[in-house]
Amino acid sequence: MAAHTPTASRRRWGSTVAGVLILGVMLFPLYWMLNTALQPESGLLQVDPVPSGVDLSGFSKALTDQGGHLLTSLLVSFGAVAVCLAISAPAAYGLARFGLRGSRTIVFGTLITQMVPGIVIANALYNSYVDLGLVNSYFGLMLADASLGIPFSIVLMRSFMVSIPAEVIEAAEIDGAGPVRVFLRVVLPMSRNSLITSGLFAFLFSWSDFMFALTLNTTDDVKPITLGIYQYIGAHVGDWGSVMAASVLSAVPAAILLVLAQKYIAAGISGGSVK
Repeated sequence: MAAHTPTASRRRWGSTVAGVLILGVMLFPLYWMLNTALQPESGLLQVDPVPSGVDLSGFSKALTDQGGHLLTSLLVSFGAVAVCLAISAPAAYGLARFGLRGSRTIVFGTLITQMVPGIVIANALYNSYVDLGLVNSYFGLMLADASLGIPFSIVLMRSFMVSIPAEVIEAAEIDGAGPVRVFLRVVLPMSRNSLITSGLFAFLFSWSDFMFALTLNTTDDVKPITLGIYQYIGAHVGDWGSVMAASVLSAVPAAILLVLAQKYIAAGISGGSVK
């Protein structure tokens, strides 16, 4: 085995240093947000680059003020994930399995819907929501947020389900399984990685939603954390420690899900399914 040349070694070290620098630049806003949250008594321009101590009073105040909004976001986001997967999984399976005429056009049209500005959809939904009585409701916000992830989930899961070997589905049908049972007992378990990936992105879309939360709610009955922080900044513009602490708390659930689901995102779904 040939030894590494000095030039190759320098290139490797150069790539490592460049990667570390890029990562540092990308993570610096997160560090500064946490650093400011740990110095709640300091003004925005008087924050020390490195905190001299750990002061969690800002987190305590933020949790007291924004804890209910965090729970609202969790409830709405998980509800949006359930609605999104319940709609997109059967739609993706139909497009992947049944050879529908114009299926490529349908997929292309699904992608095009992602290009429509959110404010246009929000304004159109508001008029419909008023007629249906869904304004200021958890279920209404779940439906709206689910619409953010459905197009992406359909396209993603269809690409996974197309790769499921036909022999597996045919074997289940020979054993007497009907279309619904094949979908529930065979297709969905084999599509686990795509389901998790789609659910994760649907959660992130819903968790970060601000437009629907602002447009479809006219009271404080249903206020997600994004809308809570927006209003919190206006009310506590002099208390940036608490504002940044609330921002840190809002990032924790999404970060935890990303860490837990990262191994499923790029994983294959059909390996070992045909024996």
